[in-house]
Amino acid sequence: MGAIEVPVLIVGGGGCGLSASVFLSDHGVGHLLVERHPDTSRVPKAHYLNQRTMEIFRTHALADDVFAEAAPLEKFGKVRWQTTLAGDGPLDRRVIHEMDAFGGGHLREIYQAAGPVLPAKLPQMWLEPILRRHAEDRNPGRILFHHELTTFRDEGDRVVAEIRDTETGELTTVTAQYLIGADGGRMVGAAAGIEMQGPPGLINTTTVYFSADLSAWWQEGTLITHFLHPTDPELSSNLIEMGPSWGKNCEQWGLHFMPGPPGRWDNESVVPRIRELLQIPDLEVTVHKVTDWIVHAHLADRYRVGRILIAGDAAHRQPPAVGLGLNTGIQDAHNLAWKLAAVTGGHATDALLDTYESERRPVGRENVDWAVSAAVHHQAVIDAVGAGPNIPAGRRTQRLQSYFDPSPLGDTVRARALEVFHTHRGGCQSLDMEIGFHYEDGALVTDGSEPPARVPMRNEHIPTSRPGHRLPHAWIERDGRRVSTLDVTGLTAFTLITGPGGAAWAEAAARIAEKYAVRVDTVTIGAGADWADPDGGWAAVSGIGADGALLVRPDQHIAWRTTEAGGEDPGQALAQAFAAVLER
Repeated sequence: MGAIEVPVLIVGGGGCGLSASVFLSDHGVGHLLVERHPDTSRVPKAHYLNQRTMEIFRTHALADDVFAEAAPLEKFGKVRWQTTLAGDGPLDRRVIHEMDAFGGGHLREIYQAAGPVLPAKLPQMWLEPILRRHAEDRNPGRILFHHELTTFRDEGDRVVAEIRDTETGELTTVTAQYLIGADGGRMVGAAAGIEMQGPPGLINTTTVYFSADLSAWWQEGTLITHFLHPTDPELSSNLIEMGPSWGKNCEQWGLHFMPGPPGRWDNESVVPRIRELLQIPDLEVTVHKVTDWIVHAHLADRYRVGRILIAGDAAHRQPPAVGLGLNTGIQDAHNLAWKLAAVTGGHATDALLDTYESERRPVGRENVDWAVSAAVHHQAVIDAVGAGPNIPAGRRTQRLQSYFDPSPLGDTVRARALEVFHTHRGGCQSLDMEIGFHYEDGALVTDGSEPPARVPMRNEHIPTSRPGHRLPHAWIERDGRRVSTLDVTGLTAFTLITGPGGAAWAEAAARIAEKYAVRVDTVTIGAGADWADPDGGWAAVSGIGADGALLVRPDQHIAWRTTEAGGEDPGQALAQAFAAVLER
């Protein structure tokens, strides 16, 4: 191929890298993506796409294709604990507890009030082909699988990289203004001098991906079913539908065994263990892959070194609890894309990219810590039932018998356990972890206000228009058309939202847009304005008066606000806001 020159080089074609490609294409940023593997993931990996991720996909015209293949919420909106899947023994097929989770059941109304779209369940092996198709359609000829990064150097004013075609061995020199390392931490971060900070690997987990027909026994509707085996601690595990069909028709499964030594099973030796766990002795099982992987709690010490930026697993690695890993990576890419567009387009200085780290690294820190906390706490939930991994076979049976005992004492045992199960809402009902993350220091103008207090379990979200937070969702109407406030923000533009008395702000925005060569869309909401607020939802969350204003960034986070005009000069106020945000 010789030599290529592009504004941005993306290394890594997983969920984060492909999302970054789609977002950059929508912002009009030229780029090249390289991925060393010949195709997208062949194992399910992450499978939960949280509410904020689906909002982002909706904005970038990805959500419909994802929902078309994903499990509907009624197919995954619970978490369940039970003894075995089948069997006819006194402790077989016993449901220990189940609870609504991730927007299912009674949570659905809460999630619907918080945003215009609900979460989805679609494992990476089905998600990544969708992302790849969109990436290739929007950036033809520049999505190169079977190509690996061999070397790169930051020359101060550019990055020069060498790419190798893994089929032919042909080498290509790529010159880019910036390089995004979305390679899972394989090379880019370490080569740039970035260190992953955190304790050594926490535990080894064995995951088995297999196909089997479980329709005769499966209780559909769960995201995760935790099996607490009555006799053998080693067989305690969780089972997850991996599609491509859902519910009783699911063909493929992911089975995560309790921590144990690596290499304990291979594709053949694990089959009897699966049958024993599920209590289906003659089950036909096709094992696709057995993987041993280490659970980490690591965060990069930096997200940027010169012209090198990292995102996704290259920047943060955490336990799978709460499903924050892939979602955080996609949200990293979303934050970075508009900033790269502003810088490469000449609308902002390079210093704007420093705000990527100052905004996203604290979120990465919180999400890693939250996932660790949730994983540790889930062990306490299991211990409360008496089925922890350190409980020997005889005592496990005795404790589970006590749990299911119909006597008054059994009622007390179950009531105590229920109190502990209820605390697991921090792991599977944490709506505020999905959409409540915000930025305190970055491409924004603080207004001196304090953020709303966060509920300790993060199972409630309090919307706010405070700078740094996601724009609150509310339904608004115009000419019979009903949309979310998130829908009127510009995909590649800043949006100024005002009340009915905001004419002066709109006029100032037009002048500022021309002066700074940026696009600013103006939206007025309220009585007599362009958009009506029929049920008062926007008035309840907007945080501004009739002549107040919000400046919303292309990533739908609020950059600046004034609750009331208060006699200030709109032109000067907006000019100062844009100067601060774009680092002029």
